[in-house]
Amino acid sequence: MAQQPKDSAGTCRGGVPVIKQFKSVSEVLDFAISREIEAHKFYVRLIEWVQRPEVAKAFENMATDELQHRIRLEAVKSGEVCINKEEVGNLGIADAMPPVEPEVDMSYVQALRVAMQREKNSYRIYTNLATIATKPEFRDMFLKLAQEEAGHKLRVEIEYDWVMS
Repeated sequence: MAQQPKDSAGTCRGGVPVIKQFKSVSEVLDFAISREIEAHKFYVRLIEWVQRPEVAKAFENMATDELQHRIRLEAVKSGEVCINKEEVGNLGIADAMPPVEPEVDMSYVQALRVAMQREKNSYRIYTNLATIATKPEFRDMFLKLAQEEAGHKLRVEIEYDWVMS
């Protein structure tokens, strides 16, 4: 049996990735883009690993979402679009769940839990980075990236809530 895919989106120390100091907003965006690339790879590995076709399809959709997030961030970096700072709702579902690991025979509900956890972790990384940022433009970009991730988490939480009701 294939080994469980690991999420290597960043080695963390106290919830903050161990990374170099950012010198520009462009470097902040490069970091965010690299996280989206890693998220895509993570979901692709899960597609190949899980046994249930419906779960593989869910992870295929999540991998596609991560590619779209990457494309959006690349457009932000090139100046084609901007990220607006806006409040995003929160159902709090992911916040109330214990950590979950992917399983080879996981259900669709378990797959949604894995995705919610991943998006929640991304949100926390960006909010933690915003807290320690020394430059206002970095803090603003991290907060905008955190809101993007909150939106991603909310989408998965809504799907989970719909499936569970």
